[in-house]
Amino acid sequence: EYESIYNFDISDLEPQVALPHRVDNVVSVSQVAGKPIQQALIGTCTGGRINDIKIAAKILKGNKILSSVRLLIIPASNKILEKCIELGYIQILLGAGATLTTPSCGPCLGAHEGVLSEGEACISTSSRNFPGRMGSAEAKIFLSSPATAAASAIKGVITDPREYL
Repeated sequence: EYESIYNFDISDLEPQVALPHRVDNVVSVSQVAGKPIQQALIGTCTGGRINDIKIAAKILKGNKILSSVRLLIIPASNKILEKCIELGYIQILLGAGATLTTPSCGPCLGAHEGVLSEGEACISTSSRNFPGRMGSAEAKIFLSSPATAAASAIKGVITDPREYL
């Protein structure tokens, strides 16, 4: 039993993006659409579940990522990786130009596989975007949904994913 129940109409709610250096500095995707990125990251513990990879595959099916963008796919676990292979999602993502890495923290901890250089921007499904989190303290990390990250990898700029859904 609940003390109160609230209902909200979210039909007009845009996808949201957290701006660099603060997870709580969130804006609608239209406010940052068109900002260039060099990397998109879909995965790690927060954005590497089966449904996350499924939506990325749905958006990328029949599309290619921009040649100047690195798209990293990092499933959250080996079981998730195996299931995504079985369902055909990984083949779609690789066909679009993504790079698959082993289930891990990846660049989220700033140690390997996609570490950002000074001046680079990444749109990521990871949980943190503090300075230096994914490499250089001069890099910018935008946090988003897997759909927004996938759509952005196609165009090379932050993109509203609804045009691909």
